[in-house]
Amino acid sequence: MTPLSKTYVRFSLRSLCISLALLFNLSSGFAQTCPTAKTITSKDLYGQWAVEFTGPPRGLPAKATLQLQQHTEYTESLAGTLLRDLSAAPGGQVPGHSPRAQVVGDLEGVLLMLDESSNGINLTASWDGKVVDGSCGKTIQGVWKDLSSDAAPDAADVPFTLRQINAW
Repeated sequence: MTPLSKTYVRFSLRSLCISLALLFNLSSGFAQTCPTAKTITSKDLYGQWAVEFTGPPRGLPAKATLQLQQHTEYTESLAGTLLRDLSAAPGGQVPGHSPRAQVVGDLEGVLLMLDESSNGINLTASWDGKVVDGSCGKTIQGVWKDLSSDAAPDAADVPFTLRQINAW
């Protein structure tokens, strides 16, 4: 092999490595793109969510799990189940809430609005949240309001954070 062909082989290998590195970086960039808070749709919210409440009322735990899916009747709406371990909550059980509650609601722009029912009939809480910009739709923050018949008339709004665990 002549010195010129050795240089050509080295140059070709170097070009190949640089090209592969650029291709990998570009494809990684495409794989990492995510929807903005303004382009999130209800379908992006299907899945399992970890819920964290800041200062929940007596008898309700600080952590729960929320599962969201497409509403069976209103295809642009959401439906799901809230699961919470009431035995982990300080202060004993609160009569108006159960370990398993139904939720239904809508995503309007960046706003998530959910209604919660512990018995499938009466409204027991409302959720008003906002998709966190830059989170790819994986984080929602807002306030939870106790609307059960056992809630104090001046019940405080409880801040919450939802973090998506698994998307469907």
